[in-house]
Amino acid sequence: MARLHPYKNSYAIVGLLALMLLCPVGGHAQDNARKVLKKAPVTYPTILKSRGIGGTVRLKVFVKPDGTVRDTEVLGGNPILAESAQKSVMQWKFSPGSSETALEISVVFDPHAESGS
Repeated sequence: MARLHPYKNSYAIVGLLALMLLCPVGGHAQDNARKVLKKAPVTYPTILKSRGIGGTVRLKVFVKPDGTVRDTEVLGGNPILAESAQKSVMQWKFSPGSSETALEISVVFDPHAESGS
């Protein structure tokens, strides 16, 4: 009977755990039902835009049943840009739902884009 190398089982377990952590957890179908009805303009810090500093800020947005935003949480991105993104998204209005939902939103700061777009 062939014996497996003692580390091969460990590698398989670590790989399986990593795969489980990377796979999204259920509950996203309800999130897709909440549409943005009104977006507030995002203030792009002038000094960052003039220096060509941009990026994408990822936020977790908690939307109340009436469609208003209860809270936001920064998931990633430049902290200085994240503050501007949060201030804007807190003013957004979503379609009403039966319960509070959590959405992931990305706000893009492009230093090469025209102002006001």
